[in-house]
Amino acid sequence: MKTKADLFVDSRCELGEGPFWHPLLERLFWFDILNQTMLSATPDGHIVDRVTFPDRASAAAVIDRDNLAVAVSGMLTRYNLVTDERAPIFPIEADKPHNRTNDSRVDPSGGFWIGTMGRKAEKASGSVQQYRAGKMTPIMSDITIPNAICFSPDGRFAYHTDAGAEIKRCRIDPETGLPISEWETFSALKGVGGADGAVVDTEGYVWNARWGAGVVIRFSPDGEVDTVVDLPVSQPSCPAFGGKDGKTLYITTAREHMSAEQLEREPLSGSVFVVELDVPGRPDPFIKL
Repeated sequence: MKTKADLFVDSRCELGEGPFWHPLLERLFWFDILNQTMLSATPDGHIVDRVTFPDRASAAAVIDRDNLAVAVSGMLTRYNLVTDERAPIFPIEADKPHNRTNDSRVDPSGGFWIGTMGRKAEKASGSVQQYRAGKMTPIMSDITIPNAICFSPDGRFAYHTDAGAEIKRCRIDPETGLPISEWETFSALKGVGGADGAVVDTEGYVWNARWGAGVVIRFSPDGEVDTVVDLPVSQPSCPAFGGKDGKTLYITTAREHMSAEQLEREPLSGSVFVVELDVPGRPDPFIKL
């Protein structure tokens, strides 16, 4: 089955990423990593927040109604949406100033899996770590571009990809969110583009943005292609479920590395797109500080 995404916000981010739905505010948040900015919008597509950070920020976890834990390069930072106050929570690779944060998501135990990478995508420079209850635990090292971090609705599987080569899966402990098995191939990608950000719906199907191919693909729990969502731009970066019933799929995109000719063909690159679905997802759990 194929379906088509429509424009949600004409934001034209250089590198749109990290979308998440804030259920207490009923707003979508997302990031423009290269411009060090976090944005949010109401369900009707009106931008509310445009917050700039001192370094590249890529993702966030909900603490409560007014506070987020933002993955800023070098530091997990508490950000207050009302007062604009910022405070450090925990260092992120403080010994690697050449790295920045990238794709990150909260697991069902409240642990925030934070992906890092080299600022120029240097090979094997990054990692994935879990912050939970005051502790940072290494999960993967020698990562080039961490993406597709997401979790099954029963809290027993985690997914990820490195540099978009293939999507992998492992078993995790629902109580701690930490891996309890080796990583294995979930989907060996074929065709144009590479795997980017991903999210899992309530039926356990994985929705993965295919960077360079202009689509989001829904994979069944056994790794088979089920649905393809077409976008009018070629660089979708990450999907997220939201809306009152959880059946709205939001998709961030990017204009990074695109030529003037490409941007003329795809002027909405970097904007956020939306598609209404029959199956819901759930907001990420709140972070366990």
